[in-house]
Amino acid sequence: MANFLIVEARFYDHLNDLLLDGARSAIEAAGHTHETITVPGALEVPGAIALAADSGQYSAFVALGVVIRGETYHFEIVAGESARGLMALSMDGLAIGNGILTTEDEAQALTRARKTEKDKGGEAAKAAIAMLELKGRFG
Repeated sequence: MANFLIVEARFYDHLNDLLLDGARSAIEAAGHTHETITVPGALEVPGAIALAADSGQYSAFVALGVVIRGETYHFEIVAGESARGLMALSMDGLAIGNGILTTEDEAQALTRARKTEKDKGGEAAKAAIAMLELKGRFG
């Protein structure tokens, strides 16, 4: 049994609740435990994971959040840099599932967040579980 940390950038409460439900269900179905922390935004998720990884308390991580395109370039920065940060941590050997949604509008986010549809929170948790298993195989 492994302990997972879910790091959520909570901005759209109703969307995050859906993502969290999917992630928690997938982790529990696999027989693991989890804790959840909240950070101000998607850009802070990689930093929080890096800090938590240093604690040694967690075997794997699930990043959750929603970034919806607005009228400015900010969307591209947040989407790209949060993904880059998570990828860098993955390349350093952390088992991470990326469930930060980057969508054009709320309707797309709802479709991706709902467990009855795309269940991206659950998929991110399953990706973290798979990466943890790979880490165990090669580590």
